[in-house]
Amino acid sequence: MSELSLTILAETANDAQAIERLHQRTFGPGRFVLSAYRLREHIDHLLDLSFTARIGTLLVGSVRQLPVCIGDTKALLLGPLTVEPPFRGRGIGRALLDRSLKDAKAKGHRLVLLVGDEAYYSRAGFKAIPKGRAIMPGPVDYRRLLVAELADGAFADVSGAIRPDWSVAR
Repeated sequence: MSELSLTILAETANDAQAIERLHQRTFGPGRFVLSAYRLREHIDHLLDLSFTARIGTLLVGSVRQLPVCIGDTKALLLGPLTVEPPFRGRGIGRALLDRSLKDAKAKGHRLVLLVGDEAYYSRAGFKAIPKGRAIMPGPVDYRRLLVAELADGAFADVSGAIRPDWSVAR
């Protein structure tokens, strides 16, 4: 199977259970103690900026984004991004990442944060946040706290605590 017929679609409410099972399989129960999950406990992700990857009807990947603020500056927190293990290394994660960033930029978002591997995410424009510029709620490996500017200079004067963006809470 060298070619996959991949479909990337905006997440719907009907996808929630399948995505939760995917997260259980790929991240396990330890995911709930991570700082990024502490943010996710308090505010819903944005369905129009969260995507699923399917091969036929089989859900093989997912990416979510939720609204946050760094200090007073609006941003998105990307994640989790995950792909079913048998389908990894086939560009599915990158397709989900590219779609999520493209749509976020098209909707006027200027900054996207995530906690992840800089070697992987730098290919999509993410870079490490300078130490002390952004503070996560809880423990995090700050070498893995990354930002992508969707508009030139969008992160130039930004600093502060990362928190849910309550202005878009449902």
